[in-house]
Amino acid sequence: MWKWEADEAKGVVVIVHGAAEHHGRYKWLTEMFRLNGFHVVMGDLPGQGTTTRRKRGHIHSFDEYINEVEDWIQAAKDFHLPIFLLGHSMGGLIVIRALQEKRLPISGAILSSPCLGLVTYPAKGLDLLSRILNYVTPSMLFDSGLSVEVATRNEEVREMDKNDSLYVTKVSVRWYRELIKAMQLAHRNIAKFSDIPLLLMQGGDDKIVDKAIVKQWFDNLPISEKVYKEWNFLYHEIFNEPEREDVFLYAKTFLETQLQLQKSL
Repeated sequence: MWKWEADEAKGVVVIVHGAAEHHGRYKWLTEMFRLNGFHVVMGDLPGQGTTTRRKRGHIHSFDEYINEVEDWIQAAKDFHLPIFLLGHSMGGLIVIRALQEKRLPISGAILSSPCLGLVTYPAKGLDLLSRILNYVTPSMLFDSGLSVEVATRNEEVREMDKNDSLYVTKVSVRWYRELIKAMQLAHRNIAKFSDIPLLLMQGGDDKIVDKAIVKQWFDNLPISEKVYKEWNFLYHEIFNEPEREDVFLYAKTFLETQLQLQKSL
């Protein structure tokens, strides 16, 4: 876990990265938050990035991710400032599941193209095989199928990812089954989501996450304050796209609005 501190900070943003990636891919976003008055807390999820506690690309349970994020929030409390959660893709799914299962001391959340349904799933035969292997050899690895070319249009980011040794290219059978289970629970337990201010931003040309399913989940979410923003033509990684400064401004405005509303109460 790492902390980046801002001068005269007004809040803390805890960032939860997506599948296959790590904290290093968020340098630009971290610096933008820091320069705009927000401390940032972030780590690498179990089995990803610089973590060495287990086999890369493998988890025993999705709850490991939830517990890890809870630890990051505990660390963020040391700043004694309002805390916001930002989760991208699988990180967004982790935030959703955490806010369904725990009552976390946060002032709001931002979901970036949350993984609530995939554009492409394995063939039925492979899916059935994964169910069997999950009991026989759960740590068996296979190609994740994730490609930076379908994640962002930003050529600079694409080039960096091609030479990124921390980028996970293989995931375990158990990881896949736990991801599917978590997505199902995110829909099934939608009413358990904490009643906190939420901004959900979705790439309009997302080739990884099914944006129709994301919008359906959002529409069914029974909370008091929620905002949905779809970014036309943007791929999955909206904070890496060529238009990322506009995306950041929208997110920053949401956070600052929540801070102002808190002051007025």
